[in-house]
Amino acid sequence: MDVTSSKDALYDVVIARSVKCTARDGVKLSVDIYRPSRNGEPLAGPFPAIVTRSPYDTRSGKGPSGQARNGEYFARRGYIYVVQDARGRFESEGDFILLDAKEGEDGHDVIEWLAALPYCNGMIGTQGSSLRAWNQSATAIQRPPHLKAMWVNQAGSNAFMHALRHHGTLELRWLAWLMTNSIHSQEAHADPALQAELVRHSEKMLEWLTRLPWSEGNSPLSSLPKWEKLALEYYRNADFSDYWMNPTLNFEAYRNQTADIPTVYSGAWYDSYPRATIRNFTDLAGKLSHQYLLMGGGVHGGPNLDNPLAGDVDMGPTAPIKGNLAKDRLELMLQFFDRFLKGDESAWADRPKVQYFHMGGNGGKNPAGRLVHGGEWRSCTQWPPLGVVSEDWYLHADGSLSKTQPGASEPSRFTFDPAKPMPTVASNVSSMTQNLPPFPRMMRTGDPITLRESVVLQGAADQVTHPGVRGAEAPYGDLADRPDVLSFTTPPFAEDTDVVGGPEVEIHLSSDAPDTDIFVQLQDVYPQSEAWPDGYRMNLCESIFRVRYRDSFEKPSLMKEGEVVKVRFELYPTSNVFKAGHRLRVLVSSSSFPRFDVNPNTGEPIGYHTHMRKAVNAVHHDPEHPSRVILPVLRRN
Repeated sequence: MDVTSSKDALYDVVIARSVKCTARDGVKLSVDIYRPSRNGEPLAGPFPAIVTRSPYDTRSGKGPSGQARNGEYFARRGYIYVVQDARGRFESEGDFILLDAKEGEDGHDVIEWLAALPYCNGMIGTQGSSLRAWNQSATAIQRPPHLKAMWVNQAGSNAFMHALRHHGTLELRWLAWLMTNSIHSQEAHADPALQAELVRHSEKMLEWLTRLPWSEGNSPLSSLPKWEKLALEYYRNADFSDYWMNPTLNFEAYRNQTADIPTVYSGAWYDSYPRATIRNFTDLAGKLSHQYLLMGGGVHGGPNLDNPLAGDVDMGPTAPIKGNLAKDRLELMLQFFDRFLKGDESAWADRPKVQYFHMGGNGGKNPAGRLVHGGEWRSCTQWPPLGVVSEDWYLHADGSLSKTQPGASEPSRFTFDPAKPMPTVASNVSSMTQNLPPFPRMMRTGDPITLRESVVLQGAADQVTHPGVRGAEAPYGDLADRPDVLSFTTPPFAEDTDVVGGPEVEIHLSSDAPDTDIFVQLQDVYPQSEAWPDGYRMNLCESIFRVRYRDSFEKPSLMKEGEVVKVRFELYPTSNVFKAGHRLRVLVSSSSFPRFDVNPNTGEPIGYHTHMRKAVNAVHHDPEHPSRVILPVLRRN
C-alpha cells in the first residue's frame, strides 16, 4: 500500500450553523452541516453523509474533538458532514443525561431527517470516539433504514462489566467526567456563579474522590441535582439489575437487534475501552457482514491513533496509523466510507478483518527520555488470532511465576488499608483530569480534555511512584515493594514470547474482612541495561474484582473469616512480545486509586459505607489452591 497517497480535495465548503432537527418527542436538536460547494454556493448533490453526535464542543478545529477539521475534510471530498449537539448540550434542547436511553432514538431521528433532505442521497454513515461512539452503537439497535456504515472508535459494550463498572468496582473516571463536564451544562452556561462553583469543585477532583461515599447534598454536583442523582446512581447500583439493561449502557443485551451494516471497531491497548471494543467485534463478526477490528498501541481519543506516545512510553514510528496503514487516520476512514457509502470497490480492497499493533521489540530511549517499546502492525482473520493457546502460569510462595504447579506452602499475605490505597501510576483511563479554567457565559470551548491537567497518566509507564504520582507518598519506589502488594515474576524468557489476547487470573483468596477487592496487573519487566540501569516495569494490562461478586453479580455474598474462595476474572486484552531476557511480573493488590473506587472492606452496601477497616488478605498457592495466570500465548510456528 502506498501510504503517502491522499485523495485530493475536490470541493470547497459551506457551513449551515444551528439547523434544527425535531426529534420524535418534539425536542429540537441543533446540527451544523458542512456541505461541498463551489464559488461559495452549496452544491445540489445529492451526496452521501457522515454524522457525528457529540456532547462536547462541535465547532473547535483543535484538540481531540476536532469536528470543524473533520467537517472540512470530508465535505471537501464529497460528503455532507453533520455534527449534532447532544440532547441538552450547547444549542440542543432537552435534558442532558449521560448515556441516556434516548441516545439511539435521537440518532435514528437525525439520520432519517438528514436522508430526507434533497441534497442527501440517503447513504449515511456515522463516526466518532468515546461517547460519540457509544451513541452510534445505540443508534444501530434502532436500525434506521438509511444508516449504511459506522466507524465506532473506543466505545463501550456492557457498561456494567467492562466500561462504567468493572467486576463490581466503579471506574472513577465517570465521576470525574461528570465533575468536569458539568461546567458546560446548560444550567452553568446560564449562571456564571454556578459555573464558577463547579470549576472550584473540578479543581479539587482528587480530594472529592477521596471523600467517597458521596450523598445527596454532599457531593461536588450538589448544585446540579440531576447530575448528582446520576453520579449516585452509577456509584450505588453495584449489583447487576434492570438498571443496567438500558440499551445505551448495554449493547450486549441487544446484539440480535443491531443493524447489519459494515462497521469498524477501532481501539487501542491503553484506551479506556479495549475489552469492550474487542467484545463488540467478536460478538458480531460471525453474525453480521463486513465487521472489522483495528487495535492500535496508544491511548484514548481518535487522533491518538496517529500518535506514537502511550503515556511515558514511545511505541515508535511504526505505531501510528499515519505513515503505516494510510497517510493518516482520516484517510483510512475515508477509504472505508468511500467503499461502503460511495460504492468504490477499490477503496477498501483486501482490507484484513483484524489489524492490531503488536507491541515490543525495541527497548531504547527517545530524546525526551521515554522508553521506546516499539512494535509492528499485524493482520489476521479473527480474534484472538489463530495459533493462540492458553498456558497456565502458577504463583509460588517464593514470589516466582512458572508453569510448574505449586507445592505445599503457606499463603502470601498483605494488609490492605483503604485509607492508604495503592496509587495508580499510569493506566487505561480517560477524563481523569482537572484544573479547568472558568469560562464566560455560553462560551464555546475546545474539548475539555485539552484544557485540563492529568490526575492519572493515560497509558504506560515504569510502575514506580514519584512526587508526580497523585496519592503517592514517600518513600517512593517500585509498586512491588509496597507492603500492600504481592509480586510474582518469571525467570528471564529464553526466547521471544508473544502474549496476544485477554489474559485471565484465578486467585484463591482468604481474608479477615467480609469483602475486599483483588487487583492484578501484568508487567513487561525490562532487564538492566545502559539505557535503563534500574530496568523498567512497564504495565501491560490489568483488572480488578470485588470479591462479594465471585459467585453472582446479581446476588453478592460476603466472605467468612479464613474461608478460601476462588475468584476468576479477565484482564484487559493486550498484544506484546516479551523479548528474550525480559520477565513477566504479576502484581497483586487490593486497590488502584484513583482509577477504581476503594473497597472499605466492611461489606456494607456499596455507596453507603459508614466506615473503613483494614483487611489482612491472603493469596493461596498450594496443590489444593493453585492460583494462576492463564496467558494467551501465540505460538511462533
